[in-house]
Amino acid sequence: MINTVLGAFSAEMALDLGTSTTRMLVAGRGICCAEPSLVAIHEPDDGPRRVLAVGNEAWEMLGRTPADVKVVRPIQGGVVVDYEVAEAMLRHLMVRVQGRRLWLGPRIAVCVPYGTTEVERRAVRECCEAAGARHVHLVEQPLAVAIGVGLPIEEARGHMVIDMGAGTTDIAVLSLGGIVYSRS
Repeated sequence: MINTVLGAFSAEMALDLGTSTTRMLVAGRGICCAEPSLVAIHEPDDGPRRVLAVGNEAWEMLGRTPADVKVVRPIQGGVVVDYEVAEAMLRHLMVRVQGRRLWLGPRIAVCVPYGTTEVERRAVRECCEAAGARHVHLVEQPLAVAIGVGLPIEEARGHMVIDMGAGTTDIAVLSLGGIVYSRS
């Protein structure tokens, strides 16, 4: 009941943190964001790091920056490699998708590669929560792919899915709503 009431004031999102592209889907609106997983950071010698650009804007800066500005990929292989930068990227993209900063964060389903460690999963969850998510649900990529293409994964039949990304390729056999076998 409380989630229904809270859901009226915030968005429900699906998030695919890819090595090359981050995609955000908002319930009822479809894919609202598909931008490069890049962040331009100003790193002065005497002060704290500061985010200059995210996504397409950071892509345009790639290879054209002075020495104190770096364009980095905070996500590699579907996992967070630079926590602070990934958090800033997600916060920026969430605000861009929502149009304004809401007082109540969205509920988010995030795709993670099959076989990620508990530490990697916790980093993704905490990064999304720090960026403003109210609740984070992790979904393994092979299951998300199968659901996305409409495979009847609840049946007692094997279904093979292949998810080819820039950083990882997941191959999985699914049956009875779960992953029977998978390689990444």
